[in-house]
Formats: sequence, structure tokens, C-alpha cells
Amino acid sequence: MTNEPMIDLQDATKKYDDGPPALAGVSLSVAAGECVAILGHSGSGKSTLLNLVAGLDKPSSGTVTVNGTRVDQLGEAGSAKYRRASIGMIFQFFNLLDDLTVLDNVMVPAQLAGMGRLEVKRRAIELLTSLGIDRHAKAYPQRLSGGQRQRVAVARALMNRPALLLADEPTGALDSRSAEDVRRLLLDLNDEGQTILLVTHDIQLAANTARRTIELVDGAVARDVVNTVSGATSNSSAGASR
Repeated sequence: MTNEPMIDLQDATKKYDDGPPALAGVSLSVAAGECVAILGHSGSGKSTLLNLVAGLDKPSSGTVTVNGTRVDQLGEAGSAKYRRASIGMIFQFFNLLDDLTVLDNVMVPAQLAGMGRLEVKRRAIELLTSLGIDRHAKAYPQRLSGGQRQRVAVARALMNRPALLLADEPTGALDSRSAEDVRRLLLDLNDEGQTILLVTHDIQLAANTARRTIELVDGAVARDVVNTVSGATSNSSAGASR
């Protein structure tokens, strides 16, 4: 783990109109290998912060640096390249392509990055196997349970070995059993060194998954606390790649 933070926001503010800012002068950092939860109610600024880190939006003022890249200074093409190279994203409703098989869904990010097909297929099968869903490789997403579809989404997010995994309400569309499976999967990934930024409104998910919780209220940081994570182990192998 280096001394440089994986995520570094300095006085980041985002305004969309003449009303109150969606994000108001937020400064925070996340170290490589950390799992940090961004907690808050609807309208607190969680999604805005996630979009700034992902390079999907730009701050009105302040800076956003991720893995050494000034994300706020990137143009459209640079932002797309940054996301392909450095970011894996998991969404609440999976965002899988129903007309592609599980295997083909997982392969998409690497194909967009220009990786050779044989290498892409090998990597995809390796991920599906490690996540326990390789038997569904030829199935289509709509035939899978919510928990299985989220595992496919995780495999897709990890395809390009991202430095940072962004999880946006990853258990929000799941039943309690599937949600617990995904929670434990995130813990396992973090134990292997994956840096994770988890965005949620679920206090229990934040407390039981992340090592640290940052709470946003009205676009500002209201609380930043270290958690004792249930079921987590010491992150001694931080920096390992998936």
C-alpha cells in the first residue's frame, strides 16, 4: 500500500442550479485497500459523490483525484478511458444485457478495452469460477436469481482488474439471503486487497461491510467513523490483484 490515497477529494462542490449545492465543500480520502461506505438518505449527496469519483460528472469547484489521476480535469474521451482502466461499477439493478449470455456480459469491459478474445474468455471464466457461478456461463441473465445476477455484475466489474470498485446500493434489489451473500463477497474482495467505495442508505450494510463509514447530510460530511466489521478479517493482503 502506498502513501498516496486511492481517492482524494479536496473541497469538492457540485451545484446544478441556483438552489443548495448537491455536494458542499467535501474533503475526504480513501486509502488503497480500504472499504469505505458512503452513507446517507436520499438527497444527501451520495450519488453526486459517486458520479464525481467515477468521472461521470465534474465538480463545480474543488478537485477529485483517483489513483493519481485528476479526474476533474479529464475530457469526455479521457473519462471513458479512465473508467475502463481504473473503475469497476456494481449497480443496484445489475445493468446486465439480457440479450447476452452471462459469459458475454462479463467479457464486455475487456472487449471494449481491446483485450484479445482468448485472453478475455479465459479471464471471464476464471472470475465466474471464483464467484461460484461458472455453471451459468451460457445462461441468460433473466433466468438467474437476483443474487446470481449481482455476482455476474461483480465479475463484470472486476474484469479489467480495476484499482477501485464502486458499489452503488449493491443489495438494494435483493432478498435478505442474497444480500448477505453479496455482503460477504464484498468482504472477501476487500480482504484480498480490493479498494471498495460502497454507497448505501442502509446503516447495517455500511456497519457490517465497510471498515469506515462516511455519512453525508445535505451534501456535507457529517460523520467519519471507523467500524468494527462483523465477519471481516484483517486486511493484511491489501494490494493483491483479482
